[in-house]
This record gives sequence, structure tokens and C-alpha cells, in this order.
Amino acid sequence: MKKSPLAGKPATPDLLIDVPKLLAAYYTEFLDIEDPSQMVSFGTSGHRGSSLDHSFNEVHILAISQAIVEYRASQNINGPLYIGKDTHALSEAAMRTAVEVFAANDLDIILQSGMGYTPTPVISHAILTYNRARSSGLADGVVITPSHNPPRDGGFKYNPPNGGPAGTEITRTIQNRANEILRDNLEDVKRIPWQKAIRSASTHFIDYVKPYVDDLESVLNMGAIRAAGIKIGVDPLGGAGVEYWGPIADTYGLDLEVVNPEVDPTFRFMTVDHDGKIRMDCSSPYAMAGLIDLKDKFDVAFGNDPDYDRHGIVTPEAGLMNPNHYLSVAVWYLFQKRLEWLDDVTIGKTVVTSAMLDRVAKSLGRKITEVPVGFKWFVPGLLNGKLGFGGEESAGASFLRKNGTTWTTDKDGIILDLLAAEILAITGEDPAAHYKSLEEQFGKAYYQRLEAKATREQKAVFDKLVPDMVKADQLAGEKIEEKLTKAKGNGEDIGGLKIVTENGWVAVRPSGTEDIYKVYAESFKGQDHLQKILDEGQNIVQDLFDEEL
Repeated sequence: MKKSPLAGKPATPDLLIDVPKLLAAYYTEFLDIEDPSQMVSFGTSGHRGSSLDHSFNEVHILAISQAIVEYRASQNINGPLYIGKDTHALSEAAMRTAVEVFAANDLDIILQSGMGYTPTPVISHAILTYNRARSSGLADGVVITPSHNPPRDGGFKYNPPNGGPAGTEITRTIQNRANEILRDNLEDVKRIPWQKAIRSASTHFIDYVKPYVDDLESVLNMGAIRAAGIKIGVDPLGGAGVEYWGPIADTYGLDLEVVNPEVDPTFRFMTVDHDGKIRMDCSSPYAMAGLIDLKDKFDVAFGNDPDYDRHGIVTPEAGLMNPNHYLSVAVWYLFQKRLEWLDDVTIGKTVVTSAMLDRVAKSLGRKITEVPVGFKWFVPGLLNGKLGFGGEESAGASFLRKNGTTWTTDKDGIILDLLAAEILAITGEDPAAHYKSLEEQFGKAYYQRLEAKATREQKAVFDKLVPDMVKADQLAGEKIEEKLTKAKGNGEDIGGLKIVTENGWVAVRPSGTEDIYKVYAESFKGQDHLQKILDEGQNIVQDLFDEEL
């Protein structure tokens, strides 16, 4: 994609959303039932859309909330429902709508005292803490966030009692029921006014911050970070974790500076992303330009997306670390230093995450559990303690407590941030320096992701792929070792194709929302080899299209 001339520069006034217009559209605009793009659609991270596009309006949230109420009843989930929200403009409005429905249905709901913001991992942590040692009356939760999406967007996701992202069967049930409710003109929705809802006996306010912050020492060596006197910089990027860093610093005596504590639903303080949009993507060097400019002021620094399930690590020498690089270092470090983890605990990665993790795992004598894209696939392993670490190339990860038990089953940007400080404190070198050592030991990885056009009919070809349909036996001059349409770690469909050779791989997946397919590739032989993999991988896909259509 062509880089915008605004990339990495401060947001200009013309890029800022009109918040009153966005909120007015949420309450007054209605969807077209005949337009699929305006119906409820749960992707890998819940339902997302914008009130300006008639895809995230009050009617959607009324329907989704009632569908969640009915799903909980069907599964006999009758414990508290923990609710979190991020700092997007639509999140507050959607939260109030949802509370009106949940309270009308007499659900015990838990909100942050003072109506503050709550990160995704904190909700996962709260659910798991409540459900520990319980077999009935289990808790679940919702998080109202579109993640790192632009300020005009809203999002709504559901976490069942396992604390992680809901699986496909659950989201399909909620999505289908919500759309039925919409088609029936919301007749089945129960709702009471906001003031009555928050005064209901079933509505409770708690402090989410302290229990989560106090528990961090069970998953990280906070004492080592304090003792090393590391100077830490944090840019919350205006996200839901903004009020967590002060208590973290105070509780553990850290030398930590929040460089920008501002919260503003326009996100006017952001630098512009690669495509000229405001996007709070902590893995983007353009969106993180403000913190990168301050890199020499700190020993290590970090930022997060608005709901804090992703991380971005900044070091003085490297600037913003590539997410694949940091995941590799995190695995290398954790599986040497977490001595209470069992010997058979594995390393989780998705099919499009760097093979550097495979090489690191082999050197550590650990097995890789490779799953399809989506953090939900890591949930069972993190829950039963058989997966020590689960990480995605999009900068989302979580890992076990020091004693080998579950921390969260959703991505936790806060612990990945602080792990970078722990690595520096314990080893004397920051994660970027360690990645250089991994490259010296295992070779340099060249990784790229791109998009290619595909019609709806062409995208449908991916649904019926089996390995034998790929006729090629070589890729970029190397023998093809594996042709995969199912993930090796759990046997689930990857929703596309992955081809693996000794020194490289390519994976292709159709987009669920656009007429494109995504291409991921990696080479350990160099940039020219990577380009050949990309070219030949797309040629293989085109041959499949030609043969099947």
C-alpha cells in the first residue's frame, strides 16, 4: 500500500472525527435490513462498525446485548457479567445501551467505579479470578472496543467463562440471534432507562485496577525491575490503561513516566498511520512516532492499543521492535527463566507468526503448538496450563504465571510491556539486543505481509482447499515440505493455505470483509528469496482460481 505523505506526522484538524455527529448517528440512524454490511457480524474480535456507516448504532447494541442475555440463559451462565470499555467515542454510548438491557434482564453486572475505562486483559483476569474453584454460577464478560481501529469506529466483544475471546460457535449463535432480533424490529429486547439501570440492585461498581495491579507480581518479576532502577517510558495512546500506570509505578516502586496521559475521543494527539488515518496501532512505527522520538530518554518504553490487548516495545537502539522479533525474544527468555513451568509446556503461535519462534523452540527443547489466526485458539492451552505462551504476529500475546497457572486467556499488552523491562533488568540487555543474538544464532528472518485482489467467487475457493489441490512441488527454488490447510497444533481449518520449505513459507487467507486475500511470507535466505516466495505463492493461488472457476 502506498504510504501517505502524512504518515508519522501529527494529526491535522481535518482528520479529527466530529464527535457530536458520530454520537447523534448512533442514536438516530437506522440500518437497512437488506444490506448485509449493516447487520451484526462477529469477526475474530467481535462486532465492529461505525454509526456513520449504519453498522454500529444503538439498534445493533440492543440486539447484541439481548442475544447475549439469551445465550447466557441457554448455557446456564448465571454469575456476574464483567463489563469493560475503552476510550473510543462510541464505547461509552454502547456501554450505556448494553447496561440498560442487561439490567432490565436482571443480570448481575460489574462496572468500574466512577465509570472509568477497563482494558480487555483486566476483564479476562477478573472473570478467571472469580471462576477459580467454581463449577457453577460462573462469570463471563463483555468488552466494548474496536481495538486499534480509527476513532470513528465502535466494537463489542463477548468473553465466555473461560475468560478468552468467544469461539466461532458462540459468536455465530449470538450474531444470528441478534440479527433475528433486528429483523423483528427489536420486539424481544427488554430495556429500562439508564438512571434506573445503574441504581438497580443487580448493578455493581468495583475497582478493577487494584486487584489486577496487585496480582502482577505473580506473573512478572516486579522486584527485579524495581531493583535495577530501569527508567521506563509509557505512552498510553489515549487508551483504557491510562489509569493503570500510576498504581503500577506506586505499588512496585518503578521509575516510570507516562509521557502523555491525555484521553480524547478524537485522538488528536496521535501521529498519523501509514495510510493517512488516525489509528492507535502500537505495532505501527507511524502511529508510535511520538514515543519513538523519545526513545533515548528511557531504557525501555512501550505503548498499547485502546483496549490494551496489544503491545509495542521501544528501545533506544532499535526504536519500535517488530512484533515477531519481540515475541521470539519473549519466548527465548520465558522458557529459560520460568523454572516452575512444566517440561511439557508448549509454545503457541499462529500459522502466520514468524518461524523464528520454531527455531528458538527447537533450541530450547520445546514443542510448538501452531494454530489458525485468532487468539481464541490459544484459550484451551492457556486455561489448562499446557501452553506456556501464546502469541500472534499482530502484537498480541499472553503467558502463564510464574508458578505455571493461568494468568489471562485473552491478550495482555500490559504484561508484555513489563516483560520487556524484566528482560532488561535480569539480563542487562534490552529485547532488541537479544533479538540480534537470535539472528546470529538462527539466521535473519525477512518477513512481509501484503494484500491481493480477489472476487467473492475467488475467495470462496479457499473454503474448499485441500493440500492435494496444490500441484507445485517447489517454492522459490526449495522443495515444498508441507502443504497445509489445517493447523498442525489443533487440526482446525486455517481458512486458507500454508506452504512450507526449509528456509521459508507463504500463507494466504481471504479477508472476511473486503474483496482481497492476505499474503504472509517469510524467508531465512534474504530479501530476493522472500520476493520469489511472494510471487510464486500468488501464482499458486492464481492457478487454483483458474482451475476451480
